[in-house]
Amino acid sequence: MKFSSITGQTAIKRKLIQTIADQRVSHAQLFFGPEGNEKLALAIAYAQFINCENRQFPDDPHLLPDSCGVCGSCVKYEKLVHPDLHFIYPVTTTKKVKTKPKSILYIEEWRDFLFKNDFHVNLHEWHEHIGSENKQGIINAEDCNEIIHTLSYKSYESEYKVMIIWMVERLFHSAAPKILKILEEPPEKTLFILIAEDTEQIISTIRSRTLQIKVPKISLEDIQFYLESKFGINEREAGIIARQSGGNLKLAVHKVQRVGEDQFNFTTFRNWMLACHRNEIIKLVGIAGELSKIGRENQKNLLSYALTIVQECSTACLNHEELIRAEGEELKFIRNISVFINPSNFDAFAELFNTALFHIERNAYPQVLFMDLSLQAVKLFQEARKNIRR
Repeated sequence: MKFSSITGQTAIKRKLIQTIADQRVSHAQLFFGPEGNEKLALAIAYAQFINCENRQFPDDPHLLPDSCGVCGSCVKYEKLVHPDLHFIYPVTTTKKVKTKPKSILYIEEWRDFLFKNDFHVNLHEWHEHIGSENKQGIINAEDCNEIIHTLSYKSYESEYKVMIIWMVERLFHSAAPKILKILEEPPEKTLFILIAEDTEQIISTIRSRTLQIKVPKISLEDIQFYLESKFGINEREAGIIARQSGGNLKLAVHKVQRVGEDQFNFTTFRNWMLACHRNEIIKLVGIAGELSKIGRENQKNLLSYALTIVQECSTACLNHEELIRAEGEELKFIRNISVFINPSNFDAFAELFNTALFHIERNAYPQVLFMDLSLQAVKLFQEARKNIRR
């Protein structure tokens, strides 16, 4: 993975390259920021550049230095098979690994997952890829022991041995103490790169031992250019999708490739909220039953979509419709429902869906949860109607 292969993020690339030029490579770094901003790709490109045997420094000041891509080290990095490049990521038991799961047992699936998705990945799709069957993956004690064991040896052939820990917020709290010492005082020429989306969920003793690098959202212009060049989409359509993605390249690619899933969330949420608005209790019982069967990751996606709609309703009520990342039937729905999801209950609806998402992540019984959520939404719609009549 070369820096030139990564969409946007020029400022971050320059910052990372400068640490090498200044010989100030921190041994433990935390790349954090929202989903879809190329954090993982940047980590791999950074590691490849550090260990490149023939770094390229162009004469044009507008072009960034980069790894050569052809030396022995780069060739192995490009294939993710370099013996000094190691990955840790959330895992769980599956049909393949029935007991004591750890990252190394899924390394082939991991490489396939990254290449298949062009390094635009998220936790939900990783769980699907390994067949977790709705079980939530974690970074467990087995992997923490693996980190210590792997880094106890000298590097095989490169200057730095690199350990990339993806979604470090999924590190199991009781396993974390195992790696505190090696994270703070690793062997010489060892580089930890931790990847996270929510630093608040990272154990404080882990977070405090890292140099934190905030990776921002990708600019809409860079996303639009990527969509046009990668998928051959015309400028207008690429611009619409870029705006809808809100700086999330993963979401932009998702919108291009998975129109069906977005349509499912829209149709399901619209029908659900209409039943809540009309107080159709019998219909809501059926909807709760249906939603209980779609799997926890899909339930989480639906609730995340619900939060997006609440945000869009807020934008519509503030008369900033030009900022709404929707069109067609979805935009029409937002216009209509924003009469009832309005400034008087934005916080209540957001808390409702956020709370449900919290409990789904902690394995709440879904049919009961969605029925309770529906009844609370019915009350909010009833209160909104009363306020409108006054």
